[in-house]
Amino acid sequence: MRSGKHTLTYLIFAGFFLGILAGWLAGDSILPVAEPMKEFFLRLLRMVILPLVITSIVSAVIQVGSSKGLGMISLRTFTYYITTSLLAILTGQLLVNLFKPGIGANIGLVEQPEGIGVVEQGFGQLLLHIIPENPFEAMASGDVLPVIFFSLLFGFFVTRLQADQRNLLGGVFQAAFEAMMKLTSFVIWTAPIGVFGIIAGIVAKTGFDSFASLGRFFLVVLAGLAIHFFITLPLLLKYLGRLSPVRHYRGMLSALMTAFSTCSTIVTLPLTMKAVTEVSGVSKKAAGFVLPIGATINMDGTALYECVATIFIAQVYGYDLGLAQQGIIVLTAILASIGAASIPMSGLVMMSVILNAVGLPLEGVAMILAVDRILDMFRTTVNVFSDSVGAVIISRMEGDPD
Repeated sequence: MRSGKHTLTYLIFAGFFLGILAGWLAGDSILPVAEPMKEFFLRLLRMVILPLVITSIVSAVIQVGSSKGLGMISLRTFTYYITTSLLAILTGQLLVNLFKPGIGANIGLVEQPEGIGVVEQGFGQLLLHIIPENPFEAMASGDVLPVIFFSLLFGFFVTRLQADQRNLLGGVFQAAFEAMMKLTSFVIWTAPIGVFGIIAGIVAKTGFDSFASLGRFFLVVLAGLAIHFFITLPLLLKYLGRLSPVRHYRGMLSALMTAFSTCSTIVTLPLTMKAVTEVSGVSKKAAGFVLPIGATINMDGTALYECVATIFIAQVYGYDLGLAQQGIIVLTAILASIGAASIPMSGLVMMSVILNAVGLPLEGVAMILAVDRILDMFRTTVNVFSDSVGAVIISRMEGDPD
């Protein structure tokens, strides 16, 4: 099994670098080959996402057993997510104010993108949206937050049933979860095909210099993500999770490579769940509860990026944001990162919430389109790693062995 894990990692690396080479040498002519490969992989992963989320959350809640236990693991999970998001945002805020990448920038606006405008949904509306009017409609449309909310409630009220009924439904959902894990183990072996198609398409379309004019902004965001990825999260992992960061990095390598290439936290969920349970010693109960929720609401990298990008855009336009205005950015970035769907490019739409909150022109979003896709790879990788660290920490707090 261990050699199989390494084989998958090597194949993902091979798909990644071969995709770069093919996109560079063949250009647009590789797209008719790359696009179907990408779509084949992503469709398989989308196929297993919601069934995996539902079965994992319901079975985890049933295993927790009591409302007291559920409340405690929920409190610990959300405390971790809010704390790490805030640490990421403050890291980005410090760097963008220190290096001021937008001061004196000579950046021309690219073509105004379609579909990015004022996002009018407030936090209250977002909370209402989480409650599904029709859970089956939410499942059919792939709306993950309402599905998670329904799964949590359903699992909780299963624990309120009589013992025989509770054991029966618990066994059904646990068996369904185990079956979904086996199915996803099969699906993830198609990852090298998808990685090749995705990377080849990106290189063919954008080349290597798509972010040249935004180099300073790119480096500031990258530095912030690196600090969070290599310093903040490993420290939390070592001292709260009681686990060697090196061991955890090694176990998460396949998941991190998939996150980097797909730019989707939730698509990477099956790999992350497999890695933390088999390598990092996380119980299936903790992984099944923490990871699906984290894949939807825990967006450390996205929150950091949105904060840096907003202040950068303000600097380009000549706005001098004070501490109060930057405080609004910090708070809004946390809420926007929670509301951001774990799909590629969603950060751009959610960032317009922040721009609207501080009174900046929404067309400023267009300035960062040239580098957004590349930075999306890095911030999604940070999102996934933060989820995995959270699973380890919560598992240890729940009393699971090291």
